[in-house]
Amino acid sequence: MAIPVRTGAKDGAPVSALRLDRPAQPATTAVLLLHGGRADAVEPPPALNLPGARMRPFARAIARATAGHGVALGRVRYGHRGWNGDRADAARDARRALDELALLTGPVPTVLVGHSMGARAALHTAGHAQVKAVVGLAPWCPPEDPVDQLAGRSVVLLHGDRDRVTDPAETWAFAARARTVGADVRELPMPGGDHAMLRGAATWHALTTRLVLGLLGLAATP
Repeated sequence: MAIPVRTGAKDGAPVSALRLDRPAQPATTAVLLLHGGRADAVEPPPALNLPGARMRPFARAIARATAGHGVALGRVRYGHRGWNGDRADAARDARRALDELALLTGPVPTVLVGHSMGARAALHTAGHAQVKAVVGLAPWCPPEDPVDQLAGRSVVLLHGDRDRVTDPAETWAFAARARTVGADVRELPMPGGDHAMLRGAATWHALTTRLVLGLLGLAATP
């Protein structure tokens, strides 16, 4: 059962941006998942949210593979459905979730796993002291996005060549820019892969899980 975490006990306190599915006491590392969204939408994500549901198989696979290793597992909860231009709402929520995680676990190395808008938010917040690495799935990497925050971080970007929502060419260009500031970047093209990662879904799930294990130091990185 997921454990909702709030930053305040009084009525009216802001809802936490962190939803912790496995607290791990004590935690030695952590993984946070960030689902996709829309370019512009200020309403909260609906209860039946397809981008959120798409990340559940990833969460289950990672949970099984990391059981018993002291890995806290959670997800970022967005206050708004969209990125919303300069507001970058998803990135703000990701930073808040990382701050809340640090209060609960202390300074543990954390891997962010994001899809689409969630990957963009993860890449934006990779400079947070808690973050060790980012795995971006079919990421949204527009050319204006910064890369300086990725210096010293490990970044793995997976993108399918049949994606018609976010552009694989922009992902590879982003990877090249990130490498110039000292990021350890790996690019993994997913032949035949679409944006929802439904083509070859089992491969997406298994490869992402293996990458997370490698980045946490629990297995060899594929």
